[in-house]
Amino acid sequence: MPDVAAPDPAAPELGSLTWLPAAERPDLLASPVAAALSALPGPAWVAEIDEDLADTAAFTEAYGVPLVASANCVVIAARRAGETTMAACLVPATTRADVNGLVRRHLGARKASFAPQDVAVAESGMAYGGITPVGLPDRWPVLVDAVVAAADLVVIGSGTRGSKLAVPGSLLAALPAGEVLEGLGRPVSAEAPAPPPAQPPRPARARDDSDVGWGERPSDVSADDRRYLEDRPPHWGSD
Repeated sequence: MPDVAAPDPAAPELGSLTWLPAAERPDLLASPVAAALSALPGPAWVAEIDEDLADTAAFTEAYGVPLVASANCVVIAARRAGETTMAACLVPATTRADVNGLVRRHLGARKASFAPQDVAVAESGMAYGGITPVGLPDRWPVLVDAVVAAADLVVIGSGTRGSKLAVPGSLLAALPAGEVLEGLGRPVSAEAPAPPPAQPPRPARARDDSDVGWGERPSDVSADDRRYLEDRPPHWGSD
């Protein structure tokens, strides 16, 4: 009979998955993730999963991994002075990133929002639904919730939808671009405030940054045109 490898006693016991040293299965990782593994100052484990079960809710139900052991990584687009910068937030799966509050203020942005799917995929080099803080571009800040940083082991994406990584939270906090923030993730139940009271219609106004969407740039008439419009006679256009 062929020899059967004994289970690795150091491998984590999380749900029904078989966890292997991530360095031994680069085929299960996105290229940027595999390239970044050697820089991690500690162990990383990978487990193969069904791609259709990569989303957190389906994953935890199918494989018996506790929701509290998982963390979600979201890509943020922050805008200021007509420029857009990218960042990543890693929060417990039981929470949502406080994008419009803590994240926006921390990044010094006028506006912050979740990056469009195609942008997040193209900029990270990873699959949507599998984006992970390990292997992101060096210029991106990686904001890590303090609860995640303190966890013994955290299940995160692998850069693909076909596997998951399990790493100590301390390793994520120690990423070169990592920054630990208290209260980065807000409980989901707190994300549904009472609707604000009805407001009177807004008066007509010129476009400003609040009207600018992804990839757009505010436009304005030239100084000469503006001076022409302001200096025209009050009877302009009358008979």
